[in-house]
Order: sequence, then structure tokens, then C-alpha cells
Amino acid sequence: MTATTATVPAPVGASGRVRPLAALRQTFTMAWRSLVAVKHNPLELVDYSITPIMFVFLFTYVLGGQMAGSPDAYLKYALPGIIVQNTLFMTMYTAMALNTDLTKGVFDRLRSLPIARSAPLIGRITADLAKHVWAMLLMVGLGLLLGFRVTGGLDGFLLGTVLLVVFAAAVSWSAVLIGMLAGDAEKVQAFGFTLIFPITFTSSAFVVVDTMPGWLQAFSDVNPVTHLSDAFRGLLLGGPVAEPVLWSLVWAAGIALVFYPLAMRAYRAKT
Repeated sequence: MTATTATVPAPVGASGRVRPLAALRQTFTMAWRSLVAVKHNPLELVDYSITPIMFVFLFTYVLGGQMAGSPDAYLKYALPGIIVQNTLFMTMYTAMALNTDLTKGVFDRLRSLPIARSAPLIGRITADLAKHVWAMLLMVGLGLLLGFRVTGGLDGFLLGTVLLVVFAAAVSWSAVLIGMLAGDAEKVQAFGFTLIFPITFTSSAFVVVDTMPGWLQAFSDVNPVTHLSDAFRGLLLGGPVAEPVLWSLVWAAGIALVFYPLAMRAYRAKT
């Protein structure tokens, strides 16, 4: 009588490798987990919905008359810049969420599952990019109600949306690095917002660069937020966009090339 030996298949990920299609499914599962979490955390909905609305109202009706003579005139110039600023601020939510998951041991639990090691990280970034689009659509919709018009057509609007998402995805890797290195979520917020405030307010997001002192104009002309604001504004309104779009993509590529390897190294070290 011959004994039969049963072969027990190794669990997925036991060798440290997951097939690409499986990793992709796991990434979308983790992204869905992050999106569904909004239902159980209403305060997160405030960050992604109420705060953008507040930005539009405050900039339009508090600063509009002083900056452009009327709220309507300022809204046409400033709304694209407000959206760009809000997008950059929202990347810090990625950093804070990752830091919270890390300090509360969420990554330790996920590491025990037979999933790709990068799935929780890329899933979080993917979910947050979807939230970026939601906030942008909300702000554009509010702008339309207040009198803003997308004169660049549907093509310009879609291209502007894609450009904003690409840039946000690149900046998200710097947010990942901050989230991995900071001791707690409060330090993430303090560092991130301290960095974002200067580069947004020294750009063309809210004012015409020509009104700045010469030394500040020189900085603003190379500021990535200036290029992104000019590109997004031009795509929405139908103005010249070739140069600012090109520079925005160059900056996005440069930011990703610098921060992606640093962020992944920090992520692997922490998880």
C-alpha cells in the first residue's frame, strides 16, 4: 500500500511575492477600505467638503473686493488657485492618515495578511486622489453657482482635472515620507502646513505675480505652484497653457523621482 502525501500550497505572499494582478486587486480593496471609512468618520467628510467650500467663500467675499474690485472678478481669477491650494493641503491628510495607521499598529495587522506589502500604501494614496477629485468638483460646482464659468470647454476641464491628479499623486510621495518620519499626526500637520503655506501664497494662485517685489517675483516664477495654478487656470478659462502645463509636468516628475524612493525606503523600514 502506497502512502499518499498531501501537498499543502504555500499561502499567497509566503515567499514575499504577490502576482501583479493580485496586488492590483488588493490595492483597490485597500483604497475602498479608505473610502468606506469616511462613512464611519464624519469629521473626515468635513475636511474634504466643508473646508473647500469655506475657502471659496472666504477668498471670494472677504478678499475679492480689495483684490480685484469685486468678488465676481476675483472669483474668475482666484478659483483655480484656491483649488490648487486645497489640493496641496489635502496631501497632508494622506501623511496624517498614514502616520496614524502606523502609530496605532494598523500596518502591523495588515503585514500579517497575505497581501502585497505596497497595497495598503498605494491603496491609501489612490483613495485620497479620489477625494481630491471630489473636493475639486465640489469647488467648481460652487464656483459655477457663484458666477464662475468654465470657458475652456469640457476638454480643458478634463485635462485640468488630470493634471491636478497627476501633480497631487507626485506630491503625495513627499507626504508619505513626512508621515513615515514624523513622530505623531500633530507634527505631520505642523510640518506640512508650514511648508505649503509659503509656496502657495508666494505664487500666482491668488495674486498676479507682477504686483510682487522683484526678488519675490524671481522666486514665484520658478515656484511649481505658480506653474500649476497658471496651467489649471488656463485650461479652465481657455488661456495659453503649453508652457505652464509642461513645467507642471516637469515639476511633478521631479518631485516623484526625488520623493518616491525616499518614501518607499522609509515605508519598508517602518513596516
